[in-house]
Amino acid sequence: MSSVSLAKGRSNARKKAMQALYQWSMTGNDLSEIEVQFHAEQNMEKVDQDYFHELLHKVPELVTDLDNLMAPHLDRKLTELDPVEQAILRLSTYEMKHRLDVPYKVVLDESITLAKVFGADQSHKYVNGVLDKLAKQLRSVEVQSQ
Repeated sequence: MSSVSLAKGRSNARKKAMQALYQWSMTGNDLSEIEVQFHAEQNMEKVDQDYFHELLHKVPELVTDLDNLMAPHLDRKLTELDPVEQAILRLSTYEMKHRLDVPYKVVLDESITLAKVFGADQSHKYVNGVLDKLAKQLRSVEVQSQ
């Protein structure tokens, strides 16, 4: 798989995983059921299946830790966040902390794109601000080398 198609597949995986995580947070449905539903009802052809599966299952598994990592960088309680922003921030915090193979700038860019497409009018600015602070905490060496 070329790096372009790998990047596109991962980008698509993030998009679908964010939507699935949003659904999980709103409904509390079983993650495996949500995953089956996505495969049945969504076009998953150009999605990195393994990455989608990882994000969908690991983010909820580590949700308390992820929430605790991002909480100091929020200007309100996590429960007051828009559910789309919450899903994007959880997914991005997971990548920032656990997927060091993904450059932090990629995490930021992808998150901003998701927020522009799915979030409220100015949510991409909020997401960017939170993740920028988180990057300085979790990826300080990488951030300083830029």
